Amino acid sequence: MGNPLLDYLSRLLADHAREREEQDAAEQPVALPDLEAEQSTVGILLVLRRMRIPLIVLILMFAVSVFGLTVIPGQDADGNPSRLTVFDAFYFMSYTATTIGFGEIPHAFTPAQRMWVTFSIFLSVIGWAYAVGSLLALLQDKTFRSALDRKLFARKVARMGDRFVLVVGYGETAKRIAESLDGLGRRFVVLDRSEERVATIDLDAFHADIPALRGDARVTANLTVAGLGHPHCEGVLALSGDDLVNLDVAMTTALVRPGLPVIAQSMSREIEERMRAFGAPEVINPLDRFGDHLRILHRSPAAYQLMVWLTSAPGTPLPKRHAPLPDGHWVICGRGAFGRELTADLRAEGIEVVVVDGDPVPGSGDRFEVAALEESNLGSAAAFVAASDNDMTNLWLLQAAQRINPHVLLVARQNQYGNAVMYEAVGIDFGLVRAEVVAHEAVARLANPMLMRFLPHVPRLGEERAAELVATLVERSGDGTPHLWTVDLTPAEAPAVMPWVEAGTLRLADLVRAPQGREHPLPLVALALIREGATHPAPEEGESLQLGDCLLFAGTSAARRNLEATLFQETTAAYVLEDRVVPNSWVWRRLRG
Repeated sequence: MGNPLLDYLSRLLADHAREREEQDAAEQPVALPDLEAEQSTVGILLVLRRMRIPLIVLILMFAVSVFGLTVIPGQDADGNPSRLTVFDAFYFMSYTATTIGFGEIPHAFTPAQRMWVTFSIFLSVIGWAYAVGSLLALLQDKTFRSALDRKLFARKVARMGDRFVLVVGYGETAKRIAESLDGLGRRFVVLDRSEERVATIDLDAFHADIPALRGDARVTANLTVAGLGHPHCEGVLALSGDDLVNLDVAMTTALVRPGLPVIAQSMSREIEERMRAFGAPEVINPLDRFGDHLRILHRSPAAYQLMVWLTSAPGTPLPKRHAPLPDGHWVICGRGAFGRELTADLRAEGIEVVVVDGDPVPGSGDRFEVAALEESNLGSAAAFVAASDNDMTNLWLLQAAQRINPHVLLVARQNQYGNAVMYEAVGIDFGLVRAEVVAHEAVARLANPMLMRFLPHVPRLGEERAAELVATLVERSGDGTPHLWTVDLTPAEAPAVMPWVEAGTLRLADLVRAPQGREHPLPLVALALIREGATHPAPEEGESLQLGDCLLFAGTSAARRNLEATLFQETTAAYVLEDRVVPNSWVWRRLRG
């Protein structure tokens, strides 16, 4: 009979372990199969399947040759009959068939044996030629190379120890985002169904090795191999040129990895609504952003300059500030939903708009008549917008508009990034590139999500305040895109300044003093203060900080290191905030009281 106390403890521990396992299983995302071992099995089976007949031919060739040598009688040195053993015959055929050739063993062969060896040599040449040819054909086989590349890709992804982003699609937009991520030191994995696009990744000058796989993102197994189930995958970028593929990726991620951030591109509002039905993906519609950018530019050119600059890749020079948009009516050449939305956005700003619709021509975009442009009062218009979905059509429209009205403001929708040279040659005043719009917003969301809470408030700052903020940023951190980071005023993130925070005496101007000399400010600017869920853009330097506040800073990386020294080192905080020198050593503190 067992001990009742031990039995009770055993049941208690077993119940606790079972509850813990159930809790862990509930917290973990849906388990995805580990396809790395499966890829190894596929490669081995493919080799065995393709090399099965050549291997059988080699084995039969060796078997026949060895059998003949053991059957044909020979003679020893004294002329007595002798036969080769199976081992001797196999040893002789091994170095003969491999062209090494040690000699005849253990005695000189008889004519009959030499005749058989001659036959075996030609037989082995044929067998090896067949086997080697089959092996070379296998190495050139697309299926085998695809399986081998897939295996190497799966191994690279499985062994990634850093956090990474899964990028689906490697078009113009994804390339610009990849360059920004690489500049930020962020890792990423690429999945694209185009072999040419995947091959170009090796030609791009990235600092780290970028795992890339050619495959259809609509196949869940491809997303799994690309790292969707990897614990270090921190987000998914669905940037395929096909909205349905992006929808499939967003749905799969929401079902398999709920809570994983997803940034998807979509040109259709219907697809956008379907995406939002699964989880909470960040959907970017570049055509919808066209009107938003024009509205911001109309309100404040300095605010637009600041927004574009902050969402650019690290080190990007400050873009030039556009001149204020002229007063007067606008002429828009654009057909369909995009033309209607752009018209609505401009009319919401109080701008009079005349729309010129084109006739759809399959394979060559829309067709516009010069007479229709003249009837739209283009000669007296303040601005002209070429908003067709075909760059060649837009370039023709811009040229026609210049001939009718040489002083009109030229605005264009650029569909392909590679056509930028032609748009510059035409002399457009404002152009919106689809790839740049998506890239800027996606990088902003990935680099610092808190930035996206600040950007919607930028147009409300006004032209004067936005221009002042740009000038201060350039003065303190240079004309390259500043480094962005956030600071939470909590005991865990800012322990050294907690006494001043709790006492209510910590001001923003005091916090950003330089530890090397507190009379000088650090080369940074506080872009936003988030307090109790509300965002306060461009806080004043005299603002008193409270416990739980979150600050968004822009500046140099050296400024960030100095600020962190103030937040975490008591001696630095005492000097920066009160001009008080506190000894670093505990002994000196005790001696000084």
